[in-house]
Amino acid sequence: MTDLGIPTMPEQRHKDIGGGVGYAFNGQHFTIGTDVDLDTLVETITHPLSVILQVTKRCNMDCGFCSETLQMPDPSLKQLSAIQQNLDGVNRVFLSGGEPLFRKDFGDVVDIYFEGGHIVAVPTNAVYAKLHAKRMVGKVAYANVGLEGPRAVTTRMRGDYDAIMAGVRVFQEHGIPLAMSAVVYRSSLTALPFTAQIGDVIGASKVKLILPLRKGNALDLPEHEFITQEEALAAFSRLEEKAAELQWSPALRMTTWTPENEGHMIVIEPNGVARAWPVYDAKDLWENLGNVLEEPITEIWKRYRFKRNHISKYVGKSIHTTAQGALTGKK
Repeated sequence: MTDLGIPTMPEQRHKDIGGGVGYAFNGQHFTIGTDVDLDTLVETITHPLSVILQVTKRCNMDCGFCSETLQMPDPSLKQLSAIQQNLDGVNRVFLSGGEPLFRKDFGDVVDIYFEGGHIVAVPTNAVYAKLHAKRMVGKVAYANVGLEGPRAVTTRMRGDYDAIMAGVRVFQEHGIPLAMSAVVYRSSLTALPFTAQIGDVIGASKVKLILPLRKGNALDLPEHEFITQEEALAAFSRLEEKAAELQWSPALRMTTWTPENEGHMIVIEPNGVARAWPVYDAKDLWENLGNVLEEPITEIWKRYRFKRNHISKYVGKSIHTTAQGALTGKK
């Protein structure tokens, strides 16, 4: 039971997906056996490991790095149910946005995908946590809260730090597992140790660092805010050293935009259109794949040309990582 008397699901630590791939719930990441050949997996897998489904484009914040600035109507629950059926076999579905908790019926959306057998994750700014947390308990594997660091940094880059942290406390009270993600500017590099410390304090399983992409609001970012690959690697190395010194418990993750990460995400817009993202030489960094309101994801997967990048990224082969608890002796 949580402190609020809300029932919680028994802890599930690992799920065998098949083909030597699994899912670790304690770190919220995919795993791959040491004897599994990546090329063989690319040839045999018939659907994505993970997709990002935009259940709305609307948002209550206006982040300086946001790539989702073009609006479209929210999908109905009937449409979301049809999309879910066509996503059969996909292991994890991010119910994303915009800000997904902006939907008043978000609890119903969660039910559709949880009952469909998916691992459900929710990227959110947490501001509307109080409205939806009770319906998320035992169904959402984790809420991934966007938070760039201390109050001044988060408020400048994203929005109201205090409103976000109030939502984080609601998730904690309901026993909903947490992760964090932070977009990294050059001007926020010095805040990264504080970002990791916040993740440690709130009990996040991981802190993901992401470099901005030139799309949407980020087209107006000053050029000096974009760091190079070399600067990113140096920053991550320094953060690893601090993690060892200060014994932070969250795993650290950093995704940089290398050829190995091109197109690794499959994003489904509210109208059902599936796109590979980010495709570096494509207009708006999107590459159209099809529409999951009209055909199953298995058909879209056949024409998806970034299968290796997709699998490699989600099993942690093409990103920079530290293992959760590895620096503190935790299991």
